[in-house]
Amino acid sequence: MDKQTRAGKGGGREVGRLDKIGAAAYTGFSSMEETMSEKARKAADLLLAARANPTAKLTALPEELRPADRAEAYQVQALVAATFSGIGGWKVGAANGAAEPQCGPLAQVNVVLSPAIFPGAHNTRGIEAEVSFTIGHDLPPRAQPYSREEIIAAMATAHPTIELLDSRYVDADAVDAFSGLADSQMHFALIVGPGRADWHGIDFDAEVAHQYVNGTLQCEHQGNPGGDMVRLVQWLANTGAVWAGGIKAGQVVTCGSWTGKTMVGERAEIRVMFPSLGEAHARYS
Repeated sequence: MDKQTRAGKGGGREVGRLDKIGAAAYTGFSSMEETMSEKARKAADLLLAARANPTAKLTALPEELRPADRAEAYQVQALVAATFSGIGGWKVGAANGAAEPQCGPLAQVNVVLSPAIFPGAHNTRGIEAEVSFTIGHDLPPRAQPYSREEIIAAMATAHPTIELLDSRYVDADAVDAFSGLADSQMHFALIVGPGRADWHGIDFDAEVAHQYVNGTLQCEHQGNPGGDMVRLVQWLANTGAVWAGGIKAGQVVTCGSWTGKTMVGERAEIRVMFPSLGEAHARYS
């Protein structure tokens, strides 16, 4: 890219067709909204207040508002996402190649092209090296589950990606798992590197993620701990994104951390490199 992108609240050079998605991302939301519990609404309000004022993060959700299971956590996610200008993408991952995936919608405004700059003050400043895919055509909900072949055909380009993390909790590691899921697992922003359309021949099990902080190699890891990324996108299309009307063309799906969560300093410069995909760059101001 010829210049850096300054992003954050109300800014950013967004990926692909994100400006055209907007309210269309909520095709399935109106019907789901009718079933939302008052408990989920109150929890969402607290998380939204913490998003609006990052100096007033939550120690935890009040015990009576904590999600009891994944279904309740996803209700909170959906209510928070309804305030976005659009869903620019999704995060999906799994603890291992056999575990049930988890997901979260990503605000359109914070899915941006590399290189990008985000504010570091009052920010948890976590980083993760990931691989994402831009979806080439809509995958709307349907009775017949999408096959693996259909999912691969929809995964138009693969990208080296940095996920920036910033919890709405003071200490995300101190809250229960479902409260963390309700907060989309600390997601703050997605920095998307150049796309490769001929990604199908890459051996992702052998691929090594290299993560640099301030010019120094901070960590590297071979393979995605969540396993087969096509499986993750397939689950998202058939299950995780159904409430939002499915996955939309132009949305970016990032498929979990290769390197684990790393905390960095307020003005850190981050570079993620995958030998077969290239690099993504981000900086905290």
